[in-house]
Amino acid sequence: MLDKPIKGKGGLMAHDAFSNIQTPRVDDRPVWDVVFAVYGYPALLLAHRLKVFSLLAEGPRTLIDICNALNIKQRPAEAILTAATALGFLSLQEGRYSLTAVSEEYLLEKSPNYFGFFWDLMIDNYQVSSFASLEKAVLTDSPQAYGGGDIFKTHEEQVELLHRFTRGMHSTSITSAFVWPEVLDFSRHRVMLDVAGGSAAHSIGAAIKLPNLQVIFLDFLPVCEVAQEYINQYGLQERIKTHETNIWNDHWPSADLHFFSNIYHDWEPEKCHFLTAKSFNSLESGGRIVIHEMLYDDQKTGPFSSAAFSMMMMGWTEGRQYSGLELSTMLQEIGFEDIQIHKAFGYYSIVTGRKP
Repeated sequence: MLDKPIKGKGGLMAHDAFSNIQTPRVDDRPVWDVVFAVYGYPALLLAHRLKVFSLLAEGPRTLIDICNALNIKQRPAEAILTAATALGFLSLQEGRYSLTAVSEEYLLEKSPNYFGFFWDLMIDNYQVSSFASLEKAVLTDSPQAYGGGDIFKTHEEQVELLHRFTRGMHSTSITSAFVWPEVLDFSRHRVMLDVAGGSAAHSIGAAIKLPNLQVIFLDFLPVCEVAQEYINQYGLQERIKTHETNIWNDHWPSADLHFFSNIYHDWEPEKCHFLTAKSFNSLESGGRIVIHEMLYDDQKTGPFSSAAFSMMMMGWTEGRQYSGLELSTMLQEIGFEDIQIHKAFGYYSIVTGRKP
């Protein structure tokens, strides 16, 4: 009796419908991964804010040691430490947690490659990455950082925000700044403009890697003042000169190499075209433009890093990431020749062209 399908009121139809259920063609890990990313990756920001990495720089510690040092309970400590270990920032051997090469290179403030200031910027502005904020950014096609509007105007008006932002940008830039100058032979160039160069990280990298190069750093006055502090730290005052400039309205000094890092992704295509044309008209004959960005592939099917960076830009600016094809086409339309794309450091690439 109990094994018979129930007739009437759709009972038999329901039984027949469910009797043919097939195992899904793929498992459900990708949809779970979205959920886990929401909760898992912030564990690294919490570990950073709790100073787990600086604690372990003193030596390996057990879970109980870490709990006692940080004054947190075992359950949350274990969750954070396991996430950090699973993602390669910590290792666990014989019951003791220790730093990996990644955390030693990028999460200890004494390291020249310290990335933590950018994590601080993300933590301090975490509301920008909230679902509500990103939903509003998508529906209104407008940035939401600092309550919305132009972040660069906000930085002009609030110097402390500018300092925090520039410190964060420096920590994301300084490592790649020492790589791109060696991707191509730039030894023939004499003067480089670092256009809207933020902390001057790329000016510093270029000056150190290309000893015959003089660098002119272009940005508005408060940024130049912050950049000068970094330039002084490296003792490059004679090689790098700051130049107060509105890059949109002011004349650019003469140079044979123009460098843009994470600038094009701040702006819509029309403004990128404007900057490209201004670069072409300002460059000396034979001069070269270099655009340093995380690129989409030409079909815009990825990579995920560039797609996620575009979502970050949704929250912070009016811009987006571009493909190598888009930027190459832009350079070609303006008149550049010898256009090339090269991998640089990590997720970064450079797109470069020469003025005839």
